[in-house]
Amino acid sequence: MEAETIHTTRLTLLPLHADHAEEMAAVLSDPALHTFIGGAPATPQSLRSRYERLAAGSPDPAVSWCNWVVRLRDQACLTGTVQATIDGGIAEIAWVVGTPWQGRGIATEAAQALVAWLANQPVHTVIAHIHPDHQASAAVATAAGLTPTTHRHEGEIRWQLTMRQPPLHTP
Repeated sequence: MEAETIHTTRLTLLPLHADHAEEMAAVLSDPALHTFIGGAPATPQSLRSRYERLAAGSPDPAVSWCNWVVRLRDQACLTGTVQATIDGGIAEIAWVVGTPWQGRGIATEAAQALVAWLANQPVHTVIAHIHPDHQASAAVATAAGLTPTTHRHEGEIRWQLTMRQPPLHTP
């Protein structure tokens, strides 16, 4: 499975390429973005290397790495990323929007578009892991149809959307 261009009312989700690294390094340069996800802003060079690895795909043929940059069409600029790691019918998704574009519904629109795209793939369950104090991401997950569960992973709450029942496994 490979990322495809996705269009929404205001956005174009473009499959991630290494050429996006320089602009995305600026988009993701605010240290405050890393409050909940950890780490620090990446340099354009390190982001380019990471994007090259991601664009090359997972070394495991059973796992798909689908990554997009989020382009705000009316401003002709990149504003963030969305991603889905798909393994055995389960898609783990994540999103990030640069600080200057937050509060405009961009993450919500992008996450909803991603979930809609996943609904047309061989995916039965969508999950996201969100820090319990990250209210903005919780709102995005809710708008995309996910609900919190009682499961925790590395201190984060697992949010989930079951789109259809997984296939039964027979011995």
